[in-house]
Amino acid sequence: MRRFIRFVLLLFTVWPMLLHAQADAPPVTFETPYNAAYVHLYYLQPDSYDPGKAAQALNGPQDSTKQVELAIKLKQVFDGKGLYMRLNRLPRKPDYIDSTIMQAVVTPFPNELPEVYLEKDGARWYYSAETVDKIDKLHDSVYPFGADLLLNLAPIVGHKEVLGLKAWQFIGLLIILLGAIGVHFVLSRVLRPIVRRLSHSKLYPALVPTKLIWTIARLLSVLVVLWLIKLFLPPLQLPIEASNFAVLVIRILSLVLIVGVLLRVLDIILLYAGQAAQRTESKMDEQLLPVIERGVQFLIFAGAIIQALRFFQVDITTLIAGISIGGLAIALAAQDTIKNLFGSLTIFLDKPFQIGDWINFAGVDGTVEEVGFRSTRVRTFANSLVYVPNGKLADMVVDNFGLRRYRRFYTTIAVTYDTPPELIERFVEGLKDIIAAHPDTRKDFYAVRLNGLGAHSLDIMFYSFFDVPDWSQEVKARHEVILEILKLAKALGVRFAFPTQTMHVEAFPGTTPTTPHYPTSREEMDERMRAFAAHSKLKHDQR
Repeated sequence: MRRFIRFVLLLFTVWPMLLHAQADAPPVTFETPYNAAYVHLYYLQPDSYDPGKAAQALNGPQDSTKQVELAIKLKQVFDGKGLYMRLNRLPRKPDYIDSTIMQAVVTPFPNELPEVYLEKDGARWYYSAETVDKIDKLHDSVYPFGADLLLNLAPIVGHKEVLGLKAWQFIGLLIILLGAIGVHFVLSRVLRPIVRRLSHSKLYPALVPTKLIWTIARLLSVLVVLWLIKLFLPPLQLPIEASNFAVLVIRILSLVLIVGVLLRVLDIILLYAGQAAQRTESKMDEQLLPVIERGVQFLIFAGAIIQALRFFQVDITTLIAGISIGGLAIALAAQDTIKNLFGSLTIFLDKPFQIGDWINFAGVDGTVEEVGFRSTRVRTFANSLVYVPNGKLADMVVDNFGLRRYRRFYTTIAVTYDTPPELIERFVEGLKDIIAAHPDTRKDFYAVRLNGLGAHSLDIMFYSFFDVPDWSQEVKARHEVILEILKLAKALGVRFAFPTQTMHVEAFPGTTPTTPHYPTSREEMDERMRAFAAHSKLKHDQR
């Protein structure tokens, strides 16, 4: 606040030194809109004061005294609002026609004072009769306490000029600034409990931080103070250049404060929305919150920029028309951005994944952290961040592990070849009992079978599923199951196989050959097959 006060003091003491030199006297002809506005303003300047000539620019009452009074009031309305008439922008053609409405009308301030305009009457241009009828009302709105409110200080402090301002204007400026400080000190403390009550929720009583409440209260207080300064600034009757600059600064600062208040209010809304989202089972609302936040922020800043352009009297309609003409070039240049935007919409509508899901695509394996307008952020298991444009992600094959109802556990248990078949059968039954006993396994579908004759082992397939919600619970269940398998193998004496090599030397001179003798007679082989069939559990009707 102190910096702001010093800035305002510097503004009103230095700016008057930059006033332009008086221009040449214009002819009182009113042949063009430029001449009519120029005559009105020129002959109300201190060095060329002739209100009778200035009043001729008004198409109003026949009473010359009233006409002069209205001409002076209109000039005071311009000065009080800080509106600097840019004469070089006014038409200098006698037969000028506004192409938008096809009428001989010129509005000097279409954004700030649309009701004040010049129109052609016969062969001359004047401020319109409608404008003249509204001058008193406009003057009262700009000077609600009268234009001479602070001018009454003149007999007390005199008319001595310092740095382009009179002494009574300095005193009036000091009074306004001291009053602003006092109002801010009181109002910021009055608004604090009001903001706290408006942002309070019985469901989440202590959710909004005190610092955020205090920030909003101070921003609102400064905003009101600026409004009061703008209200009491016109009676100072500052030079038009200084008044225009001061009003422009107040408007820009007010706009910045409004944006700040809206962003802080948005923070409060998002705090409550985040708490409500955590109470729901779906993660879609949590995924949408960051996108909604950025979208609202974009709208706030876009509106602020448009309003700032209006402050500088930029024709928004012309600007938008220019943008539309160049829309094709912009679309071609921003086609990747547009593609990413549609990719974002596809992700939100199709819901291929949500925040917190474990996904795999194009060699990227990790957890979704954020889905934005342009890209999706994935935290890999190496703890790095991968940013993927949504336009490309929407076209990829995404494997969403987070949407699994069951999490598969498949492994091969390799036992040594010298393990007896009876022991293998008992071991397989024990493995099935482990699946049946564990609380997180799927009981209606699993497979435990002797499944292969490996190069160095007998392979038992262990195929089951875990009914768990996330990866950490899956890892915990795997640990418990594997540990039970090891305990079972130890209890039964089952040995796990590992790759080995054994070198057999079939014969040495003077030794018995190690090559086994295989029976090859038909009768002996048929006898052994009948014995195997008698003791085998695999009956023909069970195959």
